[in-house]
Amino acid sequence: MIRKFMTGILMLVLLAPPAVALGDSDSDSESEKRKAIETQLQNLERQMLTQERLVEDTRLERQSLERDITIMEGEIKKSQLGIQARAVAIEQLTNQIGEKGDVLEVLAESLKRQQASLADLVRKSALIEEYSLVEVLLSKQSFSEFFTDVATFRAIKDSLNDSLNALHTIRRDTVDQKNQLENKQETEAEMKRIQEIQKTEIESKEKAKEQILTVTKGEEEQYRSLLNSQRKSAAQLRNALFQLLGGGGGIAFPEAVRLAQYASGVTGVDAALILAILEQETNIGSNLGSCVFTDNKSSRPVMHPTRDEPVFLAIAKVLGFDPFTRTVSCPIIQNGSRVGWGGAMGPSQFIPSTWAIYSGIVNYGNGWEYDKSADAISHINGNSGPSNPFNNQDAFIATALLLRDNGAKGTYSTDRVAALRYYAGWGGATNPANAFYGDQVMNRKARLVNEIAIIGQ
Repeated sequence: MIRKFMTGILMLVLLAPPAVALGDSDSDSESEKRKAIETQLQNLERQMLTQERLVEDTRLERQSLERDITIMEGEIKKSQLGIQARAVAIEQLTNQIGEKGDVLEVLAESLKRQQASLADLVRKSALIEEYSLVEVLLSKQSFSEFFTDVATFRAIKDSLNDSLNALHTIRRDTVDQKNQLENKQETEAEMKRIQEIQKTEIESKEKAKEQILTVTKGEEEQYRSLLNSQRKSAAQLRNALFQLLGGGGGIAFPEAVRLAQYASGVTGVDAALILAILEQETNIGSNLGSCVFTDNKSSRPVMHPTRDEPVFLAIAKVLGFDPFTRTVSCPIIQNGSRVGWGGAMGPSQFIPSTWAIYSGIVNYGNGWEYDKSADAISHINGNSGPSNPFNNQDAFIATALLLRDNGAKGTYSTDRVAALRYYAGWGGATNPANAFYGDQVMNRKARLVNEIAIIGQ
């Protein structure tokens, strides 16, 4: 009986399902589809670069009705191409999300099989251990049979270890795939949200173009009169409010210019670019609303639990505010469900882990803490205490420092790239789907240069 029992166990060991191996299971048609999408993206990127060069070259010409209409048409065309590129990128992400979902299903099934196999091995191992070695030895006709069964028993133990390792591998792979899926869903949601903003902006530019052509009837002199009537006066600008996110609220435009010029003086970044970035962030971020550290509408935290939460708690402790009531940006909502992470703070809209780079929040191995010698913002401002992401002057300096480190040097191309890196990181700065951000910032900068000159600051 024991002989048949041990033989059955050996067969179970040999037939136990191995850990799933994730390989390339794409069909030829899926590969061709992926290649077609990539080719389409490359073609759209080339067309966008052509429009960008056209707009840049035209800006160098003397201001005229023809020049400004050409620039507007170029910007509209480039924005339309950007929407097309983003639609293709969203399709690409949708396919990738579907693939990740399929992988998760395979992993779930493999996990189920591996758990069943492990349970069987544990049960069989427990039954064998009920027999003593003496009982097994006395039941044998020969020593060779006894040692064969001992070897089988060891094989079962080894298989148990292998099965446990396989189980841990599958679980780890499942977590990795889920994280990748969440990141792609966040990117897709952000792209869709930005696409809606850009569509609204194109409609606004089209209306502005039609208004100009209707009022001027194509006459240069009438266009000059229109420009003069639209130009804001110094008094209007001095009374205007410059809107800031994250607790900055609305501050007087001259005060915003003063803060930007101060930050420019210590970093070398154009004041108009600093203001353009802060204005752009407010424009985009206004759709995000505001959240607190704990989100009662979701079982998930607002901030990334390992990257940002510990840093935010350290910032709260250093500055002495309640982390559970301080508002930060919300995660993106897609189809009624949240995706990705929020947690951007103050006017500069830095997530805690980015703020830590310039504010002296460091981790030397014992958790996050404040090191005044590493606080670049406080050092520049001459603060006696730690820098604060919710303080306007500190936020302006932080924005300028990041733009400087992103390569802003005052030219159109360097400032545009620095803005793109501010928004999408160095890797995402070359993605045509993000081009809108750099374009909008540079348009804002051009307007702000004139407005700063008008108030004489």
